[in-house]
Amino acid sequence: MDKLRNYDVSFSGLKTGKHEFKFDIDKEFFQLFDTEQEFTNPKIEVDVLLDKHTTFLEFEIKTEGTVELVCDITNENFTHPVENQIGILVKFGEEYDDSEEDVITIPANDHAFNISQLIYENVALAIPMKKVSPNVSDEDLEILEKFSPKDSVEDKEHESDPRWDALKNLKNKN
Repeated sequence: MDKLRNYDVSFSGLKTGKHEFKFDIDKEFFQLFDTEQEFTNPKIEVDVLLDKHTTFLEFEIKTEGTVELVCDITNENFTHPVENQIGILVKFGEEYDDSEEDVITIPANDHAFNISQLIYENVALAIPMKKVSPNVSDEDLEILEKFSPKDSVEDKEHESDPRWDALKNLKNKN
């Protein structure tokens, strides 16, 4: 976690109220996580709004920028806009707990909250499952559709296997 300390938001010396933080994210940020990325050349600006209350913290994390993706159809690189927003409530407790979806509990004696994982997830959620370049023509999509496997339900009667007919007759006799 030491390599991610640049993404700590220190809240201990802040007054109650709203505070803004900005981060510029590029490929070095994603290299800190030992995972394979579906994108390259990220240029992302992260705006973090911290609303500090006496007993909890409210984070709103907005990501906006671009990444390069590889088109699933043409295999060409293209620039894709990334825009996403998440809200997280951070409360104080005895130990770290992120088992709830929108609520994270941190130890009461912590003075900072690391948002690197939240930024990472925010960007990852903005990447589409199907990556289609805006340069793909309608003609290409029609050709692709024409040769795609079709989901057809064939109503073929199941022909019985003559080897099993004798056994079926025994079943019918009883």
